[in-house]
Amino acid sequence: MIDDILDRMTLEEQVSLLAGADFWTTVPIERLGVPKIKVTDGPNGARGAGSLVAGVNAACFPVAIALGATWNSALVERMGVALAGQAKSKGAAVLLAPTVNIHRSGLNGRNFECYSEDPMLTAALAVAYIQGVQSQGVAATIKHFAGNESEIERQTMSSDIDERALREIYLPPFEQAVKRAGVMAVMSSYNRLNGTYTSEHPWLLTKVLRDEWGFDGIVMSDWFGSHSTVATVNAGLDLEMPGPTRDRGEKLVKAVRNGEVKPETVRAAAGRILTLLERVGAFENTPDLTEHASDLPEDRALIRQLGAEGAVLLKNDGILPLQKPGLGHVAVIGPNAAEARVMGGGSAQIAAHYKISPLEGIRASLSNANSIRYAAGCRNNRLINVFSGEMRVEYFKGQNLTGSPVAAEPANKGEFFWFDLPSPELDPSDFSARMTAFYTPTESGEYIFGMTNAGLAKLYVDGRLLVNGYDGWTRGDNYFGTANVEQRQGVHLEAGQQYQIVVEYCSSATVEEGINLTAVRFGVEKPLGEADMAEAVETARAADIALLFVGRDGQWDTEGLDLPDMRLPGRQEELIERVSAVNANTVVVLQTGGPIEMPWLDKVKAVLQMWYPGQELGNAVADVLFGDAEPGGRLPQTFPKRLADNSAITHDAAIYPGKDGHVRYAEGVFVGYRHHDTRGIEPLFPFGFGLGYTRFSWGEGQVSTTEMEPDGITVTVDLTNVGDRAGSELVQLYVRPLAATVERPDKELRAFAKLRLAPGERGRASLLVKPRDLSYFDMETKAFRAAAGRYQLLLAANATDIRSAITIENPREWIGKTSDRFI
Repeated sequence: MIDDILDRMTLEEQVSLLAGADFWTTVPIERLGVPKIKVTDGPNGARGAGSLVAGVNAACFPVAIALGATWNSALVERMGVALAGQAKSKGAAVLLAPTVNIHRSGLNGRNFECYSEDPMLTAALAVAYIQGVQSQGVAATIKHFAGNESEIERQTMSSDIDERALREIYLPPFEQAVKRAGVMAVMSSYNRLNGTYTSEHPWLLTKVLRDEWGFDGIVMSDWFGSHSTVATVNAGLDLEMPGPTRDRGEKLVKAVRNGEVKPETVRAAAGRILTLLERVGAFENTPDLTEHASDLPEDRALIRQLGAEGAVLLKNDGILPLQKPGLGHVAVIGPNAAEARVMGGGSAQIAAHYKISPLEGIRASLSNANSIRYAAGCRNNRLINVFSGEMRVEYFKGQNLTGSPVAAEPANKGEFFWFDLPSPELDPSDFSARMTAFYTPTESGEYIFGMTNAGLAKLYVDGRLLVNGYDGWTRGDNYFGTANVEQRQGVHLEAGQQYQIVVEYCSSATVEEGINLTAVRFGVEKPLGEADMAEAVETARAADIALLFVGRDGQWDTEGLDLPDMRLPGRQEELIERVSAVNANTVVVLQTGGPIEMPWLDKVKAVLQMWYPGQELGNAVADVLFGDAEPGGRLPQTFPKRLADNSAITHDAAIYPGKDGHVRYAEGVFVGYRHHDTRGIEPLFPFGFGLGYTRFSWGEGQVSTTEMEPDGITVTVDLTNVGDRAGSELVQLYVRPLAATVERPDKELRAFAKLRLAPGERGRASLLVKPRDLSYFDMETKAFRAAAGRYQLLLAANATDIRSAITIENPREWIGKTSDRFI
């Protein structure tokens, strides 16, 4: 059927398939019965065509690092199935997920959106996620291919990575997604790879992806990530997104006529687009692109289960789980206590069905809610709290707010991110809008108004220009680098008095290379000071237990900018110090998208890392704290003692964050625990670490043979739950070469198994090690090579806790081609 359609297409029609119709849909060809399909952002939900801050509600699942912490492929596959249902509820046939870039620095703004520092763990979870999504007839899109481990200058930066590091660390998740999961789509990254944009990189997109790995799906650009006509098509980029086209259309037709692009190249790319439509069933059933909210009880239960399964207990001096009977007075303190920080920022954002804060979850879990006292203590938000309340928005043609509005609509949040405008008469590059709202403070005092805008804007309070986001506007660090740095201004407000807030916005007249967006965000807050800190301390002093909720939020952990350091922002470290000084039973609950430094660690009784676990945050937290569920997580990323211990952090800016448009991955394959183990640098918490609420005894590891065979070696170990409650234990298998002709990591993760056992129950973990698991990528032969000789198979509870070491022999050198189908 595909060839028949292609035969009947004109060149112009074939070309039309190679760019989006708009922000979210492909181009249809009605005369040939070719429908259009919709794509939707993931990976922790399915947003649909709504903006990043609005749209139809959707189920909000845990972020990827929280999934990485589960080490539970079966559960992640179940999430993939659920997400496919969510995508269908938004009329979408393609989910733009999963994200499988590697945790390199710990400062990457999208660290939360990626699974792990380890390619094997990343690949295992990505394969499960893809298989779940695609089992329901929805295409998954693995991203970002490749070398996108930082958000700094991400649209132009060249990630300079040698081929060995690429083959061993950064490409395996993509390789396994193709070879094991049959992923239907790949998204190229914004950055350049060794000097060439990935969207026009023939070695990456054609030689490696298609010729070596056998990928037969589509390659699409990241949004606005295509920079050329001829180079992208010839390199293997099938679909330019979003539409309408900038680089294709008549430009590509002309390039074919001029002989710069072969007609068969266009036909092959168009054929892959048609094949995608066929695979998602678009020819059989015309896609219904309408959107609706789908809030299913089974999704709620799965999100809650995933939240607990990914929770990592980092420290426990016997205080957890808390016993509800006789618990006494509980102080719930911190900037993340009453706020539900359920997801990171950027394109992963969705409009969640609901968000349960830790305070709400704890109150629901305890029968005596009167025993709970709450105090914030301090703030941790990077931007001023967004305005919340009724407002009216009027839209005008042109950029001067003149004439009668062509559209008007109500809103209840002071953040607007326009993918689609409310009237077809409005031009996204030539419109203006006026937002009118009223604010009545409950306390008198100094308030701060803040605004950031992609485009130009001014904020007035009772007719007075207070925040000027117009004069001297320059690009800053918000909205993927398209908006200015937040402008702030303080003003005294009286309690009970109503103030009119007017924001006047106009789209920018200047269109720059790269992403161009229209957005504005404004807010108001009363700063917290010493009195609020003192209130939190006194609340803790009067309590039997202090539960301290600290960390970051989606303004810090976000696409578009990297973190400044690994410290808790604001006065949170001071809050921990002062609370723990007056209450010996202090439990810290962290919410971050990656590692942090913990100078206060020795002063608290317990530390629980919850990440951003989705809409059931508060319930999952309460489940773990009170023992209704165990903390099932293990770290998917090393937590260094200090930022300087990370392999990417040196005195050379060219290694991180980059210099003169290049960031050099000088550490090679020594990323994460590979760096700490091999260089002898003790971590704060090692890769794979996590405590539980029960105890396990381990037997000695056994192997099916002590000589590597073509089909591999099976390794088994028996575990027994010797505690008094059910729990899970994670068995990690590392390979250590005992002799090597090239520098290799001390050990590398090659398999894992997670067992859940009842008290007294015995179980067996079975793991398979194959010849490639002994190998490294040989730069001379351009193949994976396992030298003959001795290797150790290490069974471990984490990267520094080895329980068994078994020596095996590789009797003869093994060479694995990059095109081998079985890996």
